[in-house]
Parts: sequence; C-alpha cells; structure tokens
Amino acid sequence: MTAEHGARAALMRAADVGDIIMGRLVAQYGAQGAVEAVRARALPPEFAAKEAQQERPPDLTARLNAWHVRLSAANPEADIEAGAVSGARLIIPGSPEWPTQLDHLGPSRPLGLWVHGTADLRFSCLKSVAVVGARAATAYGAHVAAEFGVGLSESGWTVVSGGAFGVDGAVHRGALVADSPTVVVLACGVDVCYPSSHDTLFAAARKQGVVISECPPGVHPTRARFLIRNRLIAALSRGTVVVEAALRSGALNTAAHALSLHRHLGAVPGPVTSAQSAGCHRLLRDRKAICITSPEEMIDLVGVLGDDLASQSRAPAVARDKLSEPTRRVLDAVPARGGAGPASIAVAAGVGMDATISALGGLAAAGYIERTANGWRLRKQLTAYPKAPESAVLDPPPTPEHTDPTQDLPFPDDNLFGPG
Repeated sequence: MTAEHGARAALMRAADVGDIIMGRLVAQYGAQGAVEAVRARALPPEFAAKEAQQERPPDLTARLNAWHVRLSAANPEADIEAGAVSGARLIIPGSPEWPTQLDHLGPSRPLGLWVHGTADLRFSCLKSVAVVGARAATAYGAHVAAEFGVGLSESGWTVVSGGAFGVDGAVHRGALVADSPTVVVLACGVDVCYPSSHDTLFAAARKQGVVISECPPGVHPTRARFLIRNRLIAALSRGTVVVEAALRSGALNTAAHALSLHRHLGAVPGPVTSAQSAGCHRLLRDRKAICITSPEEMIDLVGVLGDDLASQSRAPAVARDKLSEPTRRVLDAVPARGGAGPASIAVAAGVGMDATISALGGLAAAGYIERTANGWRLRKQLTAYPKAPESAVLDPPPTPEHTDPTQDLPFPDDNLFGPG
C-alpha cells in the first residue's frame, strides 16, 4: 500500500461520497495534505477564504469536525486488507486502471474506487454505454433492457448499470448471456450484496466484468448514496439510454448527470398508457434525449463517425413494390367496385392499349384483379392476420416483476434536469 492509497482510503471514510468540498481540498493540497489538515482541524486560510466566497458558503467548522471524528476512527490498512481478502482492489487517480473520463466530474470525482472482478475497468469503459431504468420494470422494460444488453455486448460495447432490480438486472444479464464484460456500479461496499437476491448475478459479473464502488468495504446503501452513485454511471460511459422511467425515478437523475457531463442521452419510448415510461416520454418531448429503439441506434448515437453507423431501417418490401411502373399505373386505374373495360382503364392509366391488356393479364394471374360481367375490378384481399379477441383488450396490464415502491428513488419533478 502506497502513502497515497492509504491517505485516500482514510479520506473515503472521513468524507461522504461525492463531497465536493473534500474534492476541492484534495485537488488543491493533495490527499496527504488533506489528511494532515483534517487531523489538525485547521484548513488552509486561503482555502477557507475561497470556500466562504461560494454562492452558498458551507459550514466549514461543522464539516471539519465531522471529518475529524470519522478520520480518527478510520483504519485504511484494515480497509485495504479487507478488500484484498474479498478479492477487491483499490484504484486511485493515476493508477493504470483508472478511467480518466471520471476527471470530468471535477470536485465530485471519487477519491478512489474499489474494484472487484477480472476485467480491467479502464479498458472496459473505453467503449461503454450506460443502460438505466425503473426498478419496478414492466415485462416490456425488462425485455427491451435484456435485448440492449445482448445487442450492445455482441457489438463490442460494455454495458454499465447499477445492478438493481428491473432494468438494471435485465441489462446485466443480457450482457452476461452474450459472454461479455459488464460494469456494476454499487451504492454500497463491493463486499455487500444489495439487493441480496442478486448475489448470483454479481458473482457472474465479477467473473466476466467488474463490480465497483466508491464506498469502503462494509458500507451499506442509503437513498442519498444511490443518487450520488448515478453520476459515476453517467461519467463512465459515452452515453446513457433510459429504457423505462416514471416521472419520479432515480433513472432520470442519471439522465440529468449525463446531460450535465455533455454525454449522449437516449430514451426508449413505451406505451403512452404506461406510467413507467412517462419519464422517457418527458425526456423526448423536452428534447433532452434522442429516441432510441434498438442497440444499433444507440451505437450510432455514441459511436465513432464512420465506424459505428447503424444501418438505415426501411419499410418491408411487398409484392406490389416489384411491379413495373406501367403495371402499377394500370393497377391504380382498376376500380374497386363495379368494373371497367380495357379501353377505359388504358385512358385512366395513360398507358397504351397493348401494354394495358398485357398488364391486366399479369395482374389477374397474380391475384390483384378479377374479371366480372362489367369488366375488370380489384380483387378483395383477405387480411393476413386474425382479429384480436375483445378479451385481449380488456385484460389488465402485466404485473411488474418487482413492485416495491421503495425501490424507485424519489426525485422531484422540478429538479429532473438539475446539475445533480
């Protein structure tokens, strides 16, 4: 353990995750200098003066006292040893595995990251997409998330998400099925399994990818840590796609962080009757996000120009598209009711008589038209699909896999697009 590792491990116990005041202190005086200042309960005068000029000056005395008490109880050597026993490693800015895109977070950049898994975090995040959404996901949301996990992974992109119920879990499973690494960003220590029923999922993620956290070992999640954690999901990735999100969903907090970091943001549309897609629809309506309907479209959004373009979707070809121009004009001139003779059809179509007679014979053979006592008319086409029974319309919507209302973090509507 280096002195820098020890100092940062100690500060990770002293300060809350995402503490921007601690972040500015470390940026200006280094981690070891910050530790000395906290132990002495004396912030550098120029630093205190600069903090006092903030728009909302913090209570530095209270903050310093809290840091001091926590730092006195911290044992960085024990934390690093506990991490090693569980298989985790501590990486810090400047480490070969450190993702440099986290530097875009400025003073809220994590002091370090605990990483547990076989993949290299920095390499895995070079081409990565964050996929987030509702914890109480519908069957539609879980299906779409799994497809994105498989599609992105098979195209060589790493999936980053939070490991929660619903969309998070589905997209991680999709990536694992594709035999690709995935990055799980926790709001607790990497040795704490939350939710507990995802122990098998996290074990598989560690074998193929990594599970990471800025929380020291043994720390349990809180509502605040979930929201603060979301900035890491957005910062690690080239772009974020929201698969499903209600108007008060923590996934929209991740979207807000992506926007503040100038990352690409996509949203998957859902049924207009689904409250779980209302947040996605708001993002699209307010032009905060790009409409995304497939993994290929997300790669097109975040990829390198010329290398990751999605193929243009075209309407499916039908037999009528293969008709020649004169034949299509003759077909358009044939009435749907009654009948018309070849001469009348030729005049209406603007096609010569010989060409009209030839086209009528071919159209009749193909089943487009039929001869009647009054001439030629369009043949009634049968639908290729059965009518849906009324019971299918009246059936209640599918029950979400997880309906615990506490799983979706509250996020006030008027702050959806604030800077985190």
